[in-house]
Amino acid sequence: MTLELKKNCKVALLVPTSMGIRITPANGQPVHLGGSFMMQATSAETNVATVAAYLGMPVKVLTTFVKGSPIAQLIKDNLRSRHMDFEGVEVEQGGPWGYRHQINIADSGLGARGPRVWNDRAGEVGRTLNVKDFDLDRIFGQEGVQIVHLSGLIGALSPETSAFCLELARAAKKYGTKISFDLNYRASFWKGREQELSAIFKEIASVADILVGNEEDFQLCLGVKGPEAGGKDISAKIDGFKGMIETVKKAFPNAQVYGTTLREVDHANAHHWGALMAVGTAWHVVEPRPIAVLDRIGGGDGFVGGMLYAILKGWAPEKWIQFGWATGALATTMLVDYALPADEEQVWSVWKGNARVQR
Repeated sequence: MTLELKKNCKVALLVPTSMGIRITPANGQPVHLGGSFMMQATSAETNVATVAAYLGMPVKVLTTFVKGSPIAQLIKDNLRSRHMDFEGVEVEQGGPWGYRHQINIADSGLGARGPRVWNDRAGEVGRTLNVKDFDLDRIFGQEGVQIVHLSGLIGALSPETSAFCLELARAAKKYGTKISFDLNYRASFWKGREQELSAIFKEIASVADILVGNEEDFQLCLGVKGPEAGGKDISAKIDGFKGMIETVKKAFPNAQVYGTTLREVDHANAHHWGALMAVGTAWHVVEPRPIAVLDRIGGGDGFVGGMLYAILKGWAPEKWIQFGWATGALATTMLVDYALPADEEQVWSVWKGNARVQR
């Protein structure tokens, strides 16, 4: 089975996002002891899109910027370096206490010390993302888009971004673009908006062609019962994950692909990493395998990015999950939040467990 994608499109993968920066102490140190910090431009949605962009597919980012900000310039330069096109309005800062790009302050963890992430999002310019700032008929109708990838982070960021994601999904449906939806639940985003966001997420899920989430996402976003979140012996819970996805399939039958990652943490730098995917009536499972982890942030995004790339390539479904597993594992070997594959061969080497020197 393959997904029938729209032909003759200018854009293979479209992502709406709120761009920001991540700062991380050097040498695996905790934040409160950090002297030197690495700074990078980041967002979950562009993490996903980087795989396709870096491997040569046309990718477009819909976002918004703080006018005249050096951080906005850093972000634009970074997106260009990842071979991504972008468009979005420039919003006036409005003084020192006005708008800015979000900041993620992340401790990568080391050994027995697990990672910690603090989100500093006051005044986040991405919360102003609004459908009126984009010509969706031009983007989806004239230019053409094969897949639009929506994330629950943007879906829940503000009432404006929630409406934006709904309108993107409706436009995609109108013009024959496939919809990928990664639920990406964040409790702090949902607080006080539970009923509103539940309805919005269920509407998007009802028209999605590709639906992705972990056990917590499916339960808390869509109200579907599933296995206990996290924990040990994840391999023994695979039947529970399958049961959860079967329930999701009955509640949201439009989707053709349902996916989830499987992760068991031994310590900050050693995980067991697996994945589960349902395509039609067929199951594809990657049993959790040990991987070495430099920085875990972005591994799940890497999985989705690799899976979408494989779908866009028109490969057989068993390769979708294999390539996604490998790009997710690859992302955890990098200090940036996303996988930057040199080429497809490098990704397949990760899948095969071949870490020999390539000469």
